[in-house]
Amino acid sequence: MRRARGPAAVLAAALLLTGCAQSVDPIERLGKKAAEGVRPHAADPDHRYRAWGLPRPLARSPVHPARPLAERSRAGAPLPVVDRVPTRDPVVFLTYDDGAERDPRFVDMVRELRLPVTLFLTDSVAAPGYPHFARLRALGAGIGNHTVDHRAPAGLPYAGQRAEICGQQDRLRAALGVRPRLFRPPYGSYDRTTLRAAADCGVSTLVLWRAALTPAGLTYTHGAHHLRPGDIVLVGPDESRGPALWERTVRVLTEAQGRGLTAGCLEDYV
Repeated sequence: MRRARGPAAVLAAALLLTGCAQSVDPIERLGKKAAEGVRPHAADPDHRYRAWGLPRPLARSPVHPARPLAERSRAGAPLPVVDRVPTRDPVVFLTYDDGAERDPRFVDMVRELRLPVTLFLTDSVAAPGYPHFARLRALGAGIGNHTVDHRAPAGLPYAGQRAEICGQQDRLRAALGVRPRLFRPPYGSYDRTTLRAAADCGVSTLVLWRAALTPAGLTYTHGAHHLRPGDIVLVGPDESRGPALWERTVRVLTEAQGRGLTAGCLEDYV
């Protein structure tokens, strides 16, 4: 007879399916001695932040956040559109678009800092690198839909929008084993047809952003010109061959820590 899995095993499996799991590092599963054999020079977890240039350890996000926004939505109500989360928890949410950048150091950062991130992938951009994103998903990264071909949805007919969104749902299921609940329209472009098509493709929330990292620093679409609890941050693709993805992420984390904030798991909240 198979032994029933305990609560901890069930929770770990659920976190991996939803994204942003913070305890799925394969190295940790090996145990202390085995981990030392695999990574003999790894720094103590409490001090890894120094190697990444952070001023202090990255605080863990709340374990039991508020009930996800999608669960609070009324049946038949329009698809929620969010650029920030209404929460008092001291968290911001790091998001990344397209999938053009496949920085191996970023994978190391997500693993060592147990960093919750959400990746909105476009098939025509990310497909050659799906094994890279599979590694990030195995570490708990959330996967979101960013269409098949990165066309601006607003103004397109329903059939075209549905093909872009549902088509990417199918591709992500085949490549990464996930049909995302979260969708980010390219360029932040959407209309009523987008909301209907996304809902029909199994999406529960359309995700925009309030803050975006640019070469000049963080910019804001509205409201206060500094990070606040619940902000969704777009760490945009590098179009100038500037700092690597991990370096830009450190820049956002340092800014967040200066405001008494840490990184949270977007999928827990929306």
